[in-house]
Amino acid sequence: MTSADVHEVRDPELPGRLLTMERDVLIPLLRARPDADFALPTAACPGWTVRDVLAHCSAALMRVVERRFEEGVFSPESNKRDIAERGEWTNARVVDELERGMTEAGPLIARAGGALDVLALGEWVHAGDVRETLGEPGAYAGDRLPYALSLLAYVTREKGHLPLHADLDDVDEPLRFGEVSGERTPARYIGDAATLVRLYAGRPVPVTGAGYELAGAGKAELNIFG
Repeated sequence: MTSADVHEVRDPELPGRLLTMERDVLIPLLRARPDADFALPTAACPGWTVRDVLAHCSAALMRVVERRFEEGVFSPESNKRDIAERGEWTNARVVDELERGMTEAGPLIARAGGALDVLALGEWVHAGDVRETLGEPGAYAGDRLPYALSLLAYVTREKGHLPLHADLDDVDEPLRFGEVSGERTPARYIGDAATLVRLYAGRPVPVTGAGYELAGAGKAELNIFG
C-alpha cells in the first residue's frame, strides 16, 4: 500500500467492501468456536464478553439495514439495550444476525454520504477485539488492513481530527491522517500499522512486541471513539 491508496475523497463502496471482506474471515472463525469462547471477557471492551461485542456489532448493523435511528442511537445506553435484547438468543443466532448485517449494510452506508462510514470502521476494530480475545492472529491487521487504513484516513479527515504523519513499518510510503489545515504541526508516528489502529481506536497496546514512537500528540488525543 502507498500513500496514493489512501483516498483524498470518499469512496462510497469502501465501508461495505471492508465489511464483506471481514465477514468472510470472521464468520467461519466464530462458527468453529465452542460456546465457552463467547463468554470470554474482552480486554478492549471492559465489562463486555465476546458475545456482548458481537451482539453490539450485529445490532448496530441491523439498525442500518432496518433504518432504525431513533434518538440516542449508538449511545452507551442504547448499546446496552441492544445487547440485553439479545440476551436469550443462542450464540449461533447472534452470529447469523452479524453475518446478515455485514452483508446488507454496505450499500446503505454507501448512500449515507459518509455519515455512517465510521460504523464500518468500528465493526472491523471490534472484529480485532474478538480475534485478540480468542488468541487468533491478525488482530487489527491482515489483508483487510489497507482498506481499514484508507477508511481511517477519510474518517479522521472528515472529523477534523489532529493531523498526523505516519511512517509505518509495514506500509511502503508515509500516510497522512487527520485534517491538514496548517494550523497545527502534524504529529508524527513511527511503528507498525496495527499499533496505530489500536491508538486511534483507544485499544490497549501490548507491552511486548514492536515498539513505536509518537511525537506531537498524546495517545488519548488520537482516540476517535472515546
